[in-house]
Amino acid sequence: MRIIAGTHRGRRIAAPKGDHTRPTGDRVREALFNLVGPVDGASVLDLYAGSGALGLEALSRGARRCVFVESDGVACRVIRANLEVLGLTGALVLQRDAIAVLQEERTAGRRHDLVLLDPPYERWSALERRLGELLPAIVTDDGLVVVETDAQVEPELPLDPVTTRRYGSARLTLFSS
Repeated sequence: MRIIAGTHRGRRIAAPKGDHTRPTGDRVREALFNLVGPVDGASVLDLYAGSGALGLEALSRGARRCVFVESDGVACRVIRANLEVLGLTGALVLQRDAIAVLQEERTAGRRHDLVLLDPPYERWSALERRLGELLPAIVTDDGLVVVETDAQVEPELPLDPVTTRRYGSARLTLFSS
């Protein structure tokens, strides 16, 4: 995998070994950021971060900060190593459950300009309702939420749908606050 654009364009990034994570491919990441547009100065929340590829891409493209949330310890170590190798700043890596972090963000009144959601495809239906309850409170006015799911799934959240696109076995759905 590599960074697609920004200050670290073309730099390789590591991904955790095994089948615990499903890194978002270069083509889908490029399409995602083409849909989102500029992220200069944005506060990004990368939930179910896995390899961290989405948040790393956002930082390379000028995001001010990114909070990576991933429950797997090996994946968190890979994200930290990528941040160190790339020399990217403004990042926080939390080895925690995404729902618990969302509850804390809401309670603390912290809001983000861009929320990236890439949970395990098979868990989306179990997560959708709870995510829908928590996300609106943590997205800034004019903020975006991007959900990556299996191509057959059309996520629904209590936010304004912007677009949904299929890329092979993946679907990207954008919502605005």
